[in-house]
Amino acid sequence: MWPTHWPAVARDIAEALDAAIVAGRASDASALTEATEELAALPAEQVGAVLAGVVRELLETLHPDGLTGEDVQDVLTRCARAAALWFPAVDVDSLVTVLTGALGVADVEEDPRRPERAVEAAILVIADLLSAAEVPADGYVRRALDEIARAETVEMP
Repeated sequence: MWPTHWPAVARDIAEALDAAIVAGRASDASALTEATEELAALPAEQVGAVLAGVVRELLETLHPDGLTGEDVQDVLTRCARAAALWFPAVDVDSLVTVLTGALGVADVEEDPRRPERAVEAAILVIADLLSAAEVPADGYVRRALDEIARAETVEMP
């Protein structure tokens, strides 16, 4: 499913992310926990960049004319309420961190709020945004990984 020219780490991230998104969209708490553990075992900086890229592009898809504070609040509220029904471990502070970090409003690495929950929260946000946009995940994951690969190949002057 994923390009064979991608490095093994990129394919591993894509596969683990796909499993996590499927679990999130299916409201399967145990599968989500297992998939996020797999993601957490991969290089954190790269996983974080992919998750942020997917969240950012989904927000752009849903709000092509720009994103307001109310839009972000709506995403947060909708995601937290939906996740709480099947995933009691949902951490609202981590959802906030994911959204603000993806938008570049907060530095996720310097945020003191339980960073170990960030991957879980990102998956919950992504699953929510995918459902709201009624789109499949694979194109978003592919573009996020391709953008990281492109950025890593550009030489700095």
